Amino acid sequence: MNYAIKTDLFSSRAPLEWAVVGNGTLYTAQIPINREGQVVTGGIVAQTRQTLDNLRHTLEAAGSSLDAVTQVMIYVTDRSYLATVNELYTEYFKPPYPNRAALVVAGLAREEMLVELVVYACID
Repeated sequence: MNYAIKTDLFSSRAPLEWAVVGNGTLYTAQIPINREGQVVTGGIVAQTRQTLDNLRHTLEAAGSSLDAVTQVMIYVTDRSYLATVNELYTEYFKPPYPNRAALVVAGLAREEMLVELVVYACID
């Protein structure tokens, strides 16, 4: 049985949940929005930090932590952003790091978004 994780993140009007658990795995996609639903300003540094903070909040709401993350898919709108994302990523994740992939895309759901993370975590 799948169930949604209640978070304090902005309540989207889109038909989605910020995190869903099924068979002991948490599935989530995180974007750089604040609690008012606005994409944060300040470029890739501010957006990456907000996205990772939203991820940490979501995992904590599920009674878990970043240590439970098994895979991360990073989406950025410019290849040059990956170095910054990598640097900030190591402030949040420690070895052994989750498995991950990084993709450079033409755009994300909101035009001003520079980064998005799709994350899987085991939360037995």
